[in-house]
Amino acid sequence: MRIRSARPGEAGLLTGIALRAKAYWGYDEAFMAACREELTLDAAALERASVAEDGARVVGFAVLTGAPPSGELDMLFVEPDRIGHGIGRALFEQVRDRARAAGLRRFTIDADPNAEPFYLAMGAVRIGSTVSDSIPGRELPLLEVDLAP
Repeated sequence: MRIRSARPGEAGLLTGIALRAKAYWGYDEAFMAACREELTLDAAALERASVAEDGARVVGFAVLTGAPPSGELDMLFVEPDRIGHGIGRALFEQVRDRARAAGLRRFTIDADPNAEPFYLAMGAVRIGSTVSDSIPGRELPLLEVDLAP
């Protein structure tokens, strides 16, 4: 597996991964429809995306935004049939390295509740909660990754 920058024209492919990965957690069609826009990559997100490839197959991606001193992990999704194979960990570590190289001291994550255990295992700390942009009344775990040496 290798991690590279996203290429022009991959927004649809990465959006498909995001939608499949979110649906993996058993969300119903109404839920998925409500968050479709939020999970659709635009040109700005594509420019910031790191893509995991296994051979010729794209199997995951992550999007980091922000400027020193802080940023945000906007997206990290892995194809459902590849969850548990180390792809999420590799993407997270790459994002952490990119964040440090960009001079960030921390980044936050508005995590899906199902993904919170993964992020905690990767060293994130829960600092509160945040309101979902897609689902009225839903709160998400707000996590932080401290990048200080």
